[in-house]
Amino acid sequence: MLSIELILSKAKGPERRIGIGVAGDLDKVEASVSMAKASKFGEIKLFTDGEEMVRELRTGELDAAIRGSLDANLVLKAIKRQFGLDHISRMALLQPRNGHMFFFAPVGIDEGRTVSQKVEMVIAGAALMRRLGVEPKVGILSGGRKGDEGRDASVDRSMQEAEEVVTRLLPLGIETKHYQILIEEAARDCNMIIAPDGVSGNLIFRTMHFLGDGKALGAVVLNIEPVFVDTSRAKSSYVDSIAMASALVGSEKQVH
Repeated sequence: MLSIELILSKAKGPERRIGIGVAGDLDKVEASVSMAKASKFGEIKLFTDGEEMVRELRTGELDAAIRGSLDANLVLKAIKRQFGLDHISRMALLQPRNGHMFFFAPVGIDEGRTVSQKVEMVIAGAALMRRLGVEPKVGILSGGRKGDEGRDASVDRSMQEAEEVVTRLLPLGIETKHYQILIEEAARDCNMIIAPDGVSGNLIFRTMHFLGDGKALGAVVLNIEPVFVDTSRAKSSYVDSIAMASALVGSEKQVH
């Protein structure tokens, strides 16, 4: 089962080389690094230049990197340049207040726009979860209930696309179900939830995290091999994000 206890148990590994960005909030970043080092989550290096941090991640000088307080657009552009990507795909690890933890995507407004992109996200996310020893149970969301068919063309299309995502994933051995618009049921039953598109996903993420007092450990970039965790500058501490990055690095090394 996904939990902060599971993440912390897999995060201890002082040999892991982790970078974190800093551009403002220096005290917060340094306090987070100090706590993470004391917990033996790895050897942690601070970067004021996102391009340099991403380059060291690509060349293998770092095992993992965390955006920290660096500008999101600049860092994401650096990832695209350094890794030759035409798009970035991310999956966040969230825990609603009084609820259980789950992976969630898409979280960027330009992500998860097609059936193929959503299928790609689930496949990569499932591999990520299995590295942590957790079997994925996936809930696909759409814009309405079955009984709403015919009321709005865009809602009909989102439900059809959700059904197609399920159809493509089930033969791959990934337990997947279309939960329609019933996010509350998906959050109860599943450890991975896929929103209808990036805009609705971003709104769900922000509502849960900033208004609903939910925890967000960060969002893992799915379509690069090294571990990169995107974070919000609004976080009060990056210790849990560092722990997640370290846990994923350790699990990857165990697999190989």
